[in-house]
Amino acid sequence: MPIKSRIRTIPHYPHKGIMFRDITTLLKDPIGLRTTIQEITSRYQDVRVDKIVGIESRGFIIGAPVAYQLGLGFVPIRKQNKLPAETVGRDYQLEYGSDRIEIHVDAIQPGEHVLLIDDLIATGGTAEAAVKLIQDMGGIVVECCFVIDLPDVGGRARLEKMDCKVYSLCAFEGD
Repeated sequence: MPIKSRIRTIPHYPHKGIMFRDITTLLKDPIGLRTTIQEITSRYQDVRVDKIVGIESRGFIIGAPVAYQLGLGFVPIRKQNKLPAETVGRDYQLEYGSDRIEIHVDAIQPGEHVLLIDDLIATGGTAEAAVKLIQDMGGIVVECCFVIDLPDVGGRARLEKMDCKVYSLCAFEGD
């Protein structure tokens, strides 16, 4: 069952010229969701990973069941002021401005091997900030895992320049 065939494309959303890759059609399909989680889980079952970190919000949807299947803890990286306890954060650039992501100060211990998960890698700004945040805490990023890669947008290359391994279940070239 090709995962890519379960992902809906919405032209000109949120802006003209953008081809939005919508995973809600993949998530609502029980076979699609199960296959996604199984494919990611099988990739990492024999790899040393101490924690799964998911980026808000769709990274939670994919990361939490992968953590469960692997018998690991799950750590959320959230937008600013969403976590209740003490946090550390990282700013990153958007197309028009900047944003900030945060993680609890006690979420990752130095030396822990971390798998970073999100639904999609496009420009890589959020993922780069997440990797740096994990590294700031002393974590070792084993790999950055995505359901979708948009390789022509440059995020994968951006992470690879940071010596991060990148894996995706499917790619949409040319968008």
